[in-house]
Amino acid sequence: MATNILMPALSPTMTEGTLARWLKKEGEPVKAGDIIAEIETDKATMEFEAVDEGVLGKILVPDGTEGVKVNAPIGVLVEEGEAVPADAGAAKAAPKPEATPKQEAAPASKPAAGASEPQPKAAATPESKPAPKPAEAQGDRIFASPLARRMAKQAGLDLAGIQGSGPNGRIVKADIEAAAAQPKTAPAARAAEPAAAPAPAAAKAPAAPITAPHTAVPNSSMRKVIAKRLSESKATVPHFYVSMDIELDALLKLRADLNSRAPKEGPGAFKLSVNDLIIKAAARVLRQFPNVNASWTDDAIIQYHDVDISVAVSIPDGLITPIVRKADQKGLAAISNEMKDLAARARSGKLKLEEFQGGGFSISNMGMYGVTDFAAIINPPQAGILAVSAGQQRPVVKDGALAIATVMTCTLSVDHRVVDGALAAEWIAAFKKVVEDPLSLML
Repeated sequence: MATNILMPALSPTMTEGTLARWLKKEGEPVKAGDIIAEIETDKATMEFEAVDEGVLGKILVPDGTEGVKVNAPIGVLVEEGEAVPADAGAAKAAPKPEATPKQEAAPASKPAAGASEPQPKAAATPESKPAPKPAEAQGDRIFASPLARRMAKQAGLDLAGIQGSGPNGRIVKADIEAAAAQPKTAPAARAAEPAAAPAPAAAKAPAAPITAPHTAVPNSSMRKVIAKRLSESKATVPHFYVSMDIELDALLKLRADLNSRAPKEGPGAFKLSVNDLIIKAAARVLRQFPNVNASWTDDAIIQYHDVDISVAVSIPDGLITPIVRKADQKGLAAISNEMKDLAARARSGKLKLEEFQGGGFSISNMGMYGVTDFAAIINPPQAGILAVSAGQQRPVVKDGALAIATVMTCTLSVDHRVVDGALAAEWIAAFKKVVEDPLSLML
């Protein structure tokens, strides 16, 4: 039976996307889990995998099409040897009517029987059951792609409580990612938000007309998401800042020594940056202070078991934060190579959703631009972000005498609902100690 391939929701904020290119051609076989297309979202270009098996019978949306709505048909999957129906792709709402013929057949023969009118109303009630489809099942079987089942098991999610967005309510990869990205206590907190939502809209003042000569650069989808998230962060998260000057000479010496011993080519090759050592140092300290590796919800403070660090990377359209997972458990060479790969794919728009969504703490390093001091905005729902400035030679006092040292200023921004001032001070003091004694990172 022919099945419409629908535009997937590859991120919780996605409402439409661009079909960058098809990786399968019409007539080619498709297996569940095959990558069939690349989709550009408001955050990145991601791969779209098939959830059913068959043959790609027809491509409805060609390469490069922009503004394709989520759940709009983009192709048709047929069984081997099956012809593509003439109306393929036209029945956008086809899944709902398919459940009704059995109920509609009986009422159709009684249009004139006025006394039987209540019966169609009673029969209409079951028709609405397929719509929610939190987990469409036959008996105890839940329909989900093999990849979705594996991801749900790894994330500890119950498939029975997840609504599928795939064909006929099937649970797919994007549904698991969306469920995993939501804090467990968030739905209850958000349920009360709609009543207060009109207030911000009323606060918008009409913009003053711009009369000076100018060029209007349309906001990209990513720029709009950045503007919304950071505005919400500054407006709703009580930021608190602590800064500290940290000497880098010992760390720079260790970096130079390790790079001089590293293989230049081959599987074990690496070249450490200052940022790689800072990621490792921050991960070590976050393991010591799990109450900073946390998020706020109205019911509880969520303390993460893994140290997953988001690292800000500048890209042409704005900013994205790829994640170094379990950074405290990785060596410096592994962090360095992983960070280079993530940054390169971030700039080319090739990150996967799970590679930039999540994380428990962020680092924003602007030292390469010569910035001497800045405070970063927290990346919700995280409770902390470390702003790292440039290392500069400065006069310092050591043992009562004036000396020269390479010093950088770091500022820790925290959510004051999660992290109090004393805890923030303890964290950055511990971070300073590790950076100034970098041999501890080798233990």
